[in-house]
Amino acid sequence: MRVAIMGTGGTGGFFGGLLARAGEDVTFIARGAHLEAIRASGLTVKSRLTGDFTLRVKATDVPREVGPVELILFCVKTYDTDRAVEQMRPLVGPDTMVLSVQNGIDSAERIARVVGSAPVIGGVAHVFSAIAAPGVIAQTAGPGRILFGELAGGSSPRTERLLRTFQRAGITAELSPDIRVTLWEKFLFICGNGGITALTRLPLGLIRACPETNALLQGVIKEVEAVARACRIPLPEGCVEQVIAFNASVEPGARSSLYHDLATGRRLELEALHGTVVRLGCEHRVSTPLNFATYAALKPYADGAPTLP
Repeated sequence: MRVAIMGTGGTGGFFGGLLARAGEDVTFIARGAHLEAIRASGLTVKSRLTGDFTLRVKATDVPREVGPVELILFCVKTYDTDRAVEQMRPLVGPDTMVLSVQNGIDSAERIARVVGSAPVIGGVAHVFSAIAAPGVIAQTAGPGRILFGELAGGSSPRTERLLRTFQRAGITAELSPDIRVTLWEKFLFICGNGGITALTRLPLGLIRACPETNALLQGVIKEVEAVARACRIPLPEGCVEQVIAFNASVEPGARSSLYHDLATGRRLELEALHGTVVRLGCEHRVSTPLNFATYAALKPYADGAPTLP
């Protein structure tokens, strides 16, 4: 399968690396020092799940050099979505699948507004990974799983084919019967874990060990569930308890991508996470004080490390 990885960060680099290792025809869209390192020395993936490996791969910052592909794995940060969708237009042909595995709940719809709904598939990725150094992806926690499905619900011949492609690459993948529900289930998880690891600057194990921070994390998750139900998302009963149980199984040293972006002075995906919770809460008259506090405390860092005027 001809594949383009749109956004070769932690998620795109990890899953794209596994696809390339399995023999798929993968091109990585990257930029800056990361791109130069991949071109010079290959892409290195360090993972407790899959073992470490280095591959010589195709990489570019000019998508039109690649042309139409069968799959675009869309992994850019949410604040770069609009720019990246315009850049990826040359990659989209009549039979292209665009699988977004970004954080947040509305990325697939934003992509569909530009390229049409036909190519777009919704998805979520459960993996803790980041760029450890230019050309190096470190996967440190999480199951390394992708769940995906058609935006209208259910599966199709193309999603079945994509499932087989992922499985051949050793990627744990599942088809979602209702991708809206799956997106919101992950949204509960990342708003809790992402926000509180960033807010406290602590890994999950220390957050869970402190009753007050653990209560804060669980409170954020419960607020997101209340917003989801106000939006008429049919979350299963007990979903909060399931998210909390999954949280308890994650490695104690795990930190979120929101934390890593904060720690390195990068822009934050704050609007796609807690900003969305707060806005939808206001719209549906659902109180979200813990998400608002998280949003407000991190807002000065949203565009990178703040400086005095």
